[in-house]
Amino acid sequence: MTKDDLSKGEEVEWSSHGGTGSGKVQERITSDTEAAGRTVRASKEDPQYLVRSDKSGGEAVHKPEALRRK
Repeated sequence: MTKDDLSKGEEVEWSSHGGTGSGKVQERITSDTEAAGRTVRASKEDPQYLVRSDKSGGEAVHKPEALRRK
């Protein structure tokens, strides 16, 4: 998946401790910031994505290569 493939509201999946997680993209992060309870190191060249879990409602930050469209 390329870094520009995902947009807000897209449904995605990722590998999780107990199998597969799923949720929606909330934001594309392109600068260092605080998100999902941690410091996120990101840039325009190396973005990360804030996603909200369908199951728990919690937020997590993932690199684009860890996400795939549902």
